[in-house]
Amino acid sequence: MEKLEDKIGYRFQNRALLETALTHSSYANERHGECESYERLEFLGDSVLGLVTAEYLFTRRVQLPEGRMTRLRAELVCETSLHKTALALGLGGYMRLGKGEEHTGGRERPSILADMVEAIIAALYLDSGMEEAKRFIMANILQDVEFGESHRSGDYKTQLQELVQRRSNQVITYSLVEESGPDHNKTFTFEVLINGVSSGRGSGKTKKEAEQMAACRALENLQA
Repeated sequence: MEKLEDKIGYRFQNRALLETALTHSSYANERHGECESYERLEFLGDSVLGLVTAEYLFTRRVQLPEGRMTRLRAELVCETSLHKTALALGLGGYMRLGKGEEHTGGRERPSILADMVEAIIAALYLDSGMEEAKRFIMANILQDVEFGESHRSGDYKTQLQELVQRRSNQVITYSLVEESGPDHNKTFTFEVLINGVSSGRGSGKTKKEAEQMAACRALENLQA
């Protein structure tokens, strides 16, 4: 735990919170309730992350209208963004998984890693308050937003449609490929296909957000 605390930049007063944030439900289930999974923490962390990100956009991006801030917030807190944070922290090496989840690649699964980032945010919030949670979010998730408009904010589905329509006989479809998480806090993953060929995947807390993120990835791939 100390090595992970060094990466996070914080020493927990109640280290049990960090241990819970790293505990998958499969591990907790194997121990018949002796420990708690990260799911409740993830629920709280999602709200804390959303609030900090909204405040950041409201105070630092005063020129952006509400619609653009909403889409930019969705991109900044989506599974893809949180997965990158988890990889940078090496969370896969610290999580506690059940045997079945371990054997099916749970340690590398983006949805689990992203959820654990939100759980860690909640653990920081409960252990030390909003300022420590905010410091973590700013340092690990929002750190590159300062570099101009590196995160493009817009209606990615419309942008993709306009780009593809420049070529004849192009058909865009969106397909739900994964649905994970508890009913109160689901994560959806969509794939966008152009003429039946996969062009990008994206995840979000709503189907609409996930489709937008998939379109964003497709735009990046087509314009690379």
